[in-house]
Amino acid sequence: MFFPEGAVRVHVYGRPVDMRKSFDGLYALTRQALGCDPLSGELFVFINRRGTQMKVLYWDRTGFCVWAKRLEQGRFVSNWAQVRTRQMDWTGLKLLLEGIEPARYKRRFRLPANAVRPA
Repeated sequence: MFFPEGAVRVHVYGRPVDMRKSFDGLYALTRQALGCDPLSGELFVFINRRGTQMKVLYWDRTGFCVWAKRLEQGRFVSNWAQVRTRQMDWTGLKLLLEGIEPARYKRRFRLPANAVRPA
């Protein structure tokens, strides 16, 4: 089951990945390209070139798990030129899974410059 803790760190790989990779291929990519320990309990996110598929590799104390999602419409990544390998929190991953890019998030409502803010 995919129920990680809320304080877990998430690593997003900033380059397209061949989605034919499974446990061993994603493990090797995590060790070599990301330079992280896959046994740390952190989540490692990989996205395909078209931005329509995502795989998450994680260790759940008994073995490796790979969680996959494929979009029927839309993309996880709109422009690969702007994507970088980075860390995010669990909330950022949930936004990404829903199709919201955390780096491009903007507020809909902005207080006017002369508005008094509550103390």
